[in-house]
Amino acid sequence: MKGGMSVEGATAGWSRRRWLLHAAWMLPTAGAAHVAGVEPRWLAVRTHRMSASPMFRIAHFTDIHYRGDPGRLADMVGAVNRLKPDLAVFTGDLVEEARFFDPALEVLSGVGCPMYGIPGNHDHWARADFGLARRVFGATGGGWLQDESALALGGRVRVHGLDRRMGGGAMAPVAGAFNLTLMHYPAWADRVSHRSDLMLAGHSHGGQVRLPFYGALVRPHDVGRYELGWYETQGGPLYVNPGIGCLGFDVRFNCRPEVSIFEVG
Repeated sequence: MKGGMSVEGATAGWSRRRWLLHAAWMLPTAGAAHVAGVEPRWLAVRTHRMSASPMFRIAHFTDIHYRGDPGRLADMVGAVNRLKPDLAVFTGDLVEEARFFDPALEVLSGVGCPMYGIPGNHDHWARADFGLARRVFGATGGGWLQDESALALGGRVRVHGLDRRMGGGAMAPVAGAFNLTLMHYPAWADRVSHRSDLMLAGHSHGGQVRLPFYGALVRPHDVGRYELGWYETQGGPLYVNPGIGCLGFDVRFNCRPEVSIFEVG
């Protein structure tokens, strides 16, 4: 066809333009589906070996923000049990409303090892029944700690649970035991008066939405520079877990919910 494009060329050109238009529409849609529908439920398990010859395993989870979705929490409990830890610890924000505290604890009671936990700011704001938490956590062989310490695993682990008073003298490390400190706010690692073998925190959610080479778009108060992962602090090595649930919108990007396993001894 002289002086113009062939029918085949015109069709091919139109097909390419149509494909690009479809792609331009589909990619943001697929991204939104991942951020809101896939990643918030895509549980990661990260294992950290802290000893050449580990003696026991500790599972850490945090920031569940339970809103009446038992299947999602049950999936996390099942994942913890399949990992067969010797000890499980929770670092706060089980709920945002008191009415969800009892049903959340009912699901969480299925963890098949001693479980220790502390409250988070949302648990306090909800005026949750911490007496009930003490009974449920105690029934597992563990405990609900509020500026208290407890011996676990036959005295091999000393669990320090910070709440509102930073623990005081009760947080003093015990010689011969693995000293584990639980805190909700990561920034508290700069305020403790004693060093621990391991400090675990949540609260940050890792930002929920993290950009490559930048990190979290938004960080809550009392996070400081400790938004996700490992840090060396004056209080000892700190690991900040991105949590299980979401705060505000149920979205995550580059920041999967996580159960952390620490092999220590």
